[in-house]
Amino acid sequence: MARSISPPLLHFTSPSPIFIPLSSLSRSFQFSLAAQNLHRRINGHHTRIRAIREWQEYEEAVKTKDLARALRFLRDVPVELESSSIESTRQVNGEFGLLGLERDWEVLDTCLNADDMGLVGSAYAFLKDRGLLPNFGKYRNIVLEGIREVTPSVLKSSTGLEVSKLSPKKWGVSGSSSLVLIALLASVSVLLNQGIDIRPNLAAILGLTFLDATFFGGSCLAQISSYWPPYRRRILVHEAGHLLVAYLMGCPIRGVILDPIVAVQMGIQGQAGTQFWDEKLQNELAEGRVSGTAFDRYCMVLFAGIAAEALIYGEAEGGENDENLFRNFCLLLQPPLSVAQMSNQARWSVLQSYNLLKWHRRGHRAAVKALENGGSLSVVIRRIEEAMSSNL
Repeated sequence: MARSISPPLLHFTSPSPIFIPLSSLSRSFQFSLAAQNLHRRINGHHTRIRAIREWQEYEEAVKTKDLARALRFLRDVPVELESSSIESTRQVNGEFGLLGLERDWEVLDTCLNADDMGLVGSAYAFLKDRGLLPNFGKYRNIVLEGIREVTPSVLKSSTGLEVSKLSPKKWGVSGSSSLVLIALLASVSVLLNQGIDIRPNLAAILGLTFLDATFFGGSCLAQISSYWPPYRRRILVHEAGHLLVAYLMGCPIRGVILDPIVAVQMGIQGQAGTQFWDEKLQNELAEGRVSGTAFDRYCMVLFAGIAAEALIYGEAEGGENDENLFRNFCLLLQPPLSVAQMSNQARWSVLQSYNLLKWHRRGHRAAVKALENGGSLSVVIRRIEEAMSSNL
């Protein structure tokens, strides 16, 4: 008889739990964190070295005034602060004082040696896009506003000054120069009465002055005069007027030359000069035409130095070369402006610049102070922006 065989019973026992000491987990976790920190430090070190090398290249471009190279570098630097890698780079830069946006300003200091004014314009456009130049070109359309007919009476009612106060003066005719001339003649008279004949010396001085005026544009005498504080201060006020109006009108400034010798070497007429550029005007001249707005803007910048002197001192002494540039430009127009039209255009330009500088006295004062302290173009522009932002 068949018997069924019951399968043996299999008993399964649950495995005993494996206990890992907490100290081992802690050591493993700490090792992982240490590895990550070491990796970060290595990456940070490489980033730091790369950032230092890159910014050193930028500083070298600024030092050698290589605008194209400096601008090319800045365009390659990302600005999205939300990126962690960029934020890390910014922090690395900050450790060495190389704050990206802080250094961007220095590109303006490379403009002076630039032959391509279009590249200068690109530098200003780049900084404006980054939000550093909010007031650049802010009043570009001011030439479309206000009356066009400015008579001497209108000018006086608006500024409180006679037309004669807004005209450049010949040396020795008015202002402080007349006092110097009177003192010089009085000294000569006293010496002659005492039997001291200095006429040969005077003849030699006049001869040297004539040679200076003929071959060097008066730069030697201007160099000597620039050491007289009141005279130098007036030059600063004059050039700061040109600079501020050009800036507010959206005309890129290549540089401000305050040394008469350097001005001659750079082909600048006069004892100092502010070099600015108007892209629209240049394009129109290349096409053989000039629009009214471009001409007005150019004239406002030209007469801004005279307006600045009138605003600060109550009358203008400098600006003869500015008037000559204006007169020559008017004669190139077709048809050329008449004498009456030129006079009205000059009064209108001076009034517009005078009012613009009056509205922004703080910006003009900041520009004068920065120039007086020997600040570079980037420093001057930055002080203007800071002063104007504090007005808001």
